[in-house]
Amino acid sequence: MKKNFVLFIVLVLISVSTSFAQFSVMNPTPNDTLQSTRVLANGDVVLSIYAPEAKDVGIGGDIVPFGQSLNYTKSDEGVWSVTIPDVKTGTYRYNFVVDGVNVYDPKAANAFETKALIDVLPNGKEFFSMRENIPHGAVSEVIYYSNTTESMRRMHVWTPAGYNLGDEALPVLYLIHGGGDSDVAWPNVGRAGLIMDNLLADGKCEKMIVVMPDGGIDTKVFAQDMGNDIMPYIEANYKVKNGANNTAIAGLSMGGLETMDTFMAFPDRFAYINVMSSGWFKGDTEMYEEGEKILTEISPKLKSTVKYLIFTQGGPEDIAYENCKEMLTVFDKLGFEYDFSEMPGGHSWYVWRHDLYNFAQKLF
Repeated sequence: MKKNFVLFIVLVLISVSTSFAQFSVMNPTPNDTLQSTRVLANGDVVLSIYAPEAKDVGIGGDIVPFGQSLNYTKSDEGVWSVTIPDVKTGTYRYNFVVDGVNVYDPKAANAFETKALIDVLPNGKEFFSMRENIPHGAVSEVIYYSNTTESMRRMHVWTPAGYNLGDEALPVLYLIHGGGDSDVAWPNVGRAGLIMDNLLADGKCEKMIVVMPDGGIDTKVFAQDMGNDIMPYIEANYKVKNGANNTAIAGLSMGGLETMDTFMAFPDRFAYINVMSSGWFKGDTEMYEEGEKILTEISPKLKSTVKYLIFTQGGPEDIAYENCKEMLTVFDKLGFEYDFSEMPGGHSWYVWRHDLYNFAQKLF
């Protein structure tokens, strides 16, 4: 069941390497299995970082007891550790200080969410720029209980400016990130909220709600979470228009697989679908046999429900390009109507921001 998720994580790791043509396996280090934070049974907390070349390592943040001297050790393998005794129940901030430089824990569970951003905006008028003197919507963090996973999960929801002041029900776009990211990716580096703000200000799209769930689980499990937990939560807690004609779904890379798994599991739920930089894995016979079987079974219902289906790619340099092209032969075989578009940029946010910008203008 975890096969799709694991394979897409591998693809993502390859895509962020400095070269697609050459991919070398790095030598294993203690950092590979390092547990950077440990809460011991006696209440002590141990913090560790792999810094073999460092001359001095310390700890900063409010977890550090005021006026108390701490003992730092360095193992022969280059792992620095410090034990903070008798830490009271609570939540604490911390950082390492490596040779005088503040370093945030690269092994922390949410480390990928806290990476710094840099804006490269030559004229400040890009479709995803922060514009002045226009209404801006709000992005909310939402915690919900998933019966599918039997756990608390998180999503982010963008609502247009003034949504909370009125009674108007709006259609919904469910927008899914890729492997290795989380639900902060689209509102953060994807700039989804700003894209939607600017489209609305320019009169280029309809008012809608954009729901950005956490797709960091097995793709088929996610599909069930979407259909049985996320969508009912949104429909119960937001002013929304129900029904397929008022519902769209889109996702990139691994999120593209989750988009397909979701509309294949719930073929009467979505009238608008955008699969971005994704496709069944070329050469994976099992995936193709299963996918074609399901598509064949749901074909009448899906064809009668979907108004707009598009597959978008970042050109031949997109690592999912061949996967998508091969998969579309199955859609052709079964007589599905769809659009296909590609643009230079590869497997990147540069492409996916454009995908959202274009797709949102087609909705509702």
